[in-house]
Amino acid sequence: MNPAYRPTYQVAVIPGDGIGTEVIPPALQALEVLGEHHGFSFSFDHFDWSCERYLETGRMMPEDGLDQVAGHDAILLGAVGWPGVPDHVSLWGLLIPIRRQFRQYVNLRPIKVMAGLPGPLRDSDGVDFVVVRENVEGEYSEIGGRLNRGFPEEMAVQEAVFTRAGVTRIVDYAFDLAASRGGSVTSATKSNGIVHTMPFWDEIVRERAAAYDVPWRQEHIDALVAKLVLRPAAYDVIVGSNLFGDILSDLAAAIAGSIGIAPAANINPEREHPSMFEPVHGSAPDIAGEGVANPLGALWSASMMLDHLGRPDAAAALMAGIERTLAGGAARTPDLGGTATTQEMTDAVLANLPLRD
Repeated sequence: MNPAYRPTYQVAVIPGDGIGTEVIPPALQALEVLGEHHGFSFSFDHFDWSCERYLETGRMMPEDGLDQVAGHDAILLGAVGWPGVPDHVSLWGLLIPIRRQFRQYVNLRPIKVMAGLPGPLRDSDGVDFVVVRENVEGEYSEIGGRLNRGFPEEMAVQEAVFTRAGVTRIVDYAFDLAASRGGSVTSATKSNGIVHTMPFWDEIVRERAAAYDVPWRQEHIDALVAKLVLRPAAYDVIVGSNLFGDILSDLAAAIAGSIGIAPAANINPEREHPSMFEPVHGSAPDIAGEGVANPLGALWSASMMLDHLGRPDAAAALMAGIERTLAGGAARTPDLGGTATTQEMTDAVLANLPLRD
């Protein structure tokens, strides 16, 4: 390759609502700094898709919104959600269409207790695991409806959808990830109470496990959440359905010390479509506009994006900056017990980046 060649990655940027608009600029700042030092660059295309847009136009994004971002290398999202707009409107009007249209069937959430930020649990040393959540089917289906609205006999039906192809690919992803980490797989289930879908899930997990030389076990979801609190360091890769993975990943983020540092990646492993990266803290309307939002979740999400784009050195450098900042202890946003602003926390991470000459 020509040493003067600097590849440019085209990223769709959707700040969204609330503190999403405050934590995305730090992520873009870090990406530009890292690109400059690692020999590549970014072209950022900004989109105002949000609850504010919904209140003005009746849509979270335009009708051709998915077409507008389909050709990008990645999507970086801040957060969506705002008082006055029902959560199902913001979710089904933006996030779920992106995840499903672009076949982002892996939701990846790494959890790590870092030096300088002890988790709330008595024994959280060595916690370093990943939740692999099925992201496009399962319990979050569109099949169902409501009947007899407003009458005493009103009812609602919601169908869960589990396909052999969908379960197989997420389970294979989990086993491949565990193999690369030299770890193990735990499958979240509830087959003692959910009589059709969960036994089906368990059968496929057993079938796929036979193809891997990876230790594995299954845990019922109610027991698993208790064990995660009691012995979080005992887990490596946890794979679960859409609903179970959603619950587990938020619990796990709290184990790591603050949901404000937690990242997420919505991955299309085949790379036929763009993948989307986002912090999981939500739009936090209660602190929006105060300039104190924790940018670490967005920065960690940006690191995951760099890794997905084939820039592991830059991704590792950004993670090193985050870990050095937390270990140093000088900069802390209020959710971490400090008084630093969003920008002060960002500046501390940038100052701690191990940049090559």
